[in-house]
Amino acid sequence: MLEVRNVFKTFNPGTINEKRALCGVSLTLKDGDFVTVIGGNGAGKSTTLNAIAGVWPVDAGAILIDGVDVSGMPEHQRAQFLGRVFQDPMTGTAANMSILENMALAYRRGQRRTLRWGVTKAEKALYHDKLATLNLGLEDRLTAKVGLLSGGQRQAITLLMATLRQPKLLLLDEHTAALDPKTAEKVLAATDKIIGENHLTAMMVTHNMRDAIHHGNRLIMLHDGRVVVDIEGEAKKNLTVPDLLAQFERASGSEFSSDRALLS
Repeated sequence: MLEVRNVFKTFNPGTINEKRALCGVSLTLKDGDFVTVIGGNGAGKSTTLNAIAGVWPVDAGAILIDGVDVSGMPEHQRAQFLGRVFQDPMTGTAANMSILENMALAYRRGQRRTLRWGVTKAEKALYHDKLATLNLGLEDRLTAKVGLLSGGQRQAITLLMATLRQPKLLLLDEHTAALDPKTAEKVLAATDKIIGENHLTAMMVTHNMRDAIHHGNRLIMLHDGRVVVDIEGEAKKNLTVPDLLAQFERASGSEFSSDRALLS
């Protein structure tokens, strides 16, 4: 479903601020893979997701989604393949619009606009049922303004909106990092459920090593813009944080340097 082939990216080349962010990243995701991505500060986690999403062009290499080479596509054209949830809960929704209106916008993504009734009874029933799966009581608040909701509620709605149209690939960029632990746990549970029930292919960047181990069927660690650890199947199920740190140190030749990840 996703192929990243030897991708390089350098920011501010030829200047004092030059930063080599990606140094030949290569990875392949099969249909239905749920991959967690972790790494130290500046390892290239979010940069890899932004490269896939087309936020900026890569310097070299190729990116294919479901066999389509999207390397030269601008971000708005790649959006037809992708669902994305950002770290900031305020980013994925329109605060001054209702839950119903936000869901309707997401449901119509990529469709031609026409002069017909905005939301049908069948759509309302669909949104009600989808929201009910979150167990947050939002299905009975369809007319409430999204800006009045908590960060966790907004992030859960964003997750639903990103997956309403069954994207080829779901990108989750530390989507629980701004939430308190209890709310983050609820959003992660919803994430597991939505990905599993819809057989989605997903990449989740996280700073939490336990979350990286306990969610998904595969774990990737980045270091200095390269993939240095790739664990899946039974090996991932039996993994512990000390095991993961030991594998990282053997593969990279250095100690894991993210205080945020270690403390979490």
